[in-house]
Amino acid sequence: MLSIPINLNLPRTPRLITSLPGPRAQAIVQRDRAVTSPSYTRDYPLVVSRGQGCMVEDVDGNVFLDMTAGIAVTATGHAHPEVVKAIQEQSERLLHMSGTDFYYEPMVELAEQLASRAPFPNPQNNAKFPAKVFFTNSGAESNEGAIKLARYYTKRSLIIAFLGAFHGRTYGAMSLTGSKAVQRANFGPLVPGVTHIPYGTHASLDYLEKQLFTTILPAQEVAAIVVEAIQGEGGYIVPEDGFLQRIRDICDRHGILMVVDEVQAGMGRTGRLFAIEHWGVMPDIITTAKGIASGLPLGAILARPELMTWPPGSHATTFGGNPVACAAGIATLRLLESGLMSNATQMGQLLQASLTKLHQRFPKVSPPRGKGLMVAVDLLDEQGNLNHKLRDRIIQEAFLRGLLLLGCGKAAIRFCPPLVIDSDQIHIALQIISEILSS
Repeated sequence: MLSIPINLNLPRTPRLITSLPGPRAQAIVQRDRAVTSPSYTRDYPLVVSRGQGCMVEDVDGNVFLDMTAGIAVTATGHAHPEVVKAIQEQSERLLHMSGTDFYYEPMVELAEQLASRAPFPNPQNNAKFPAKVFFTNSGAESNEGAIKLARYYTKRSLIIAFLGAFHGRTYGAMSLTGSKAVQRANFGPLVPGVTHIPYGTHASLDYLEKQLFTTILPAQEVAAIVVEAIQGEGGYIVPEDGFLQRIRDICDRHGILMVVDEVQAGMGRTGRLFAIEHWGVMPDIITTAKGIASGLPLGAILARPELMTWPPGSHATTFGGNPVACAAGIATLRLLESGLMSNATQMGQLLQASLTKLHQRFPKVSPPRGKGLMVAVDLLDEQGNLNHKLRDRIIQEAFLRGLLLLGCGKAAIRFCPPLVIDSDQIHIALQIISEILSS
């Protein structure tokens, strides 16, 4: 049965009581500017005080409908009572002990649950689980570790990634990222050995096999192809039919590992635990984070058991697999499988149907794309070209009307709400966007 947290103190629709930003929010924004790095990207001056379900309240008492989930992180909604309870109970027993040097059951239990659900081939040699797990603190750290593991296991150095991809901003992850120039500018030299090709098309894979492999990129020296099942920051791009299956075939023929980045698309967001399951493709390594613990910092690398053979000390982390974060992860996984993934499928269908009607009414909105509650539309000018200025205006005006949105790609609005969202809240969000487009 779907478990949707309800806080009677917060309405389930937007409620604005001050101009935006309100006086308390303005004061905090000014304090922030004096002491925090200017590298943070803040699309609008939202200063959050608390959240519940799909609603967040700012420090001035204004309530917003959240279609961002903290960038697809609060999968079970803000402050789901079962997740909060798990965090409280675990924090009373143990906050930290470091899984690098010691053992504690929450880390083992979550690893067992993730390993048993990994979409990998059946275990060989009587192994109990189809995967082994390394816990991290973030998606970037998961991708860093995946690069190391792929190079360690294959004894090869080259990596293939995709234009438009976002895998993080630490050096290894940034070297895979191909999203925006600002993310790489003035940080060179980056980690060597990474080649980028266009995402999502068979033409791109033709270029890889017929041009790159035969000229400057020896296939026998490629350790991994790192790919998002659905490209996230690049625009919520769904690849062409057969694209992911063909990557699997290329990897099999050349002894290359297929690494699937599920940081944004995974943990139930598309209606499956991992988005790659929609295509029936079995990768070698999966990286995940974001929604794994409903807001606590946690990530994971899942790999086929025969791959994760690096010795003690070759890769470790002080905070990864923190017991409180793992307790939140266990509760999150239980909630995803008890109704939230099903809700993601149903509400995703409603969201796409509603956005299709919006497109029919306003041609400047493209048809929707995505799966489950990972959906986007592009904003277009009168000639049908991408219009990032219109996209940015809609996001700003939506904030002023109590709706939280984020962009992605060149001119897209992404919809990645908490998986507890209901049909009324989807209709409210679309009504606000319709009003903006009509104004």
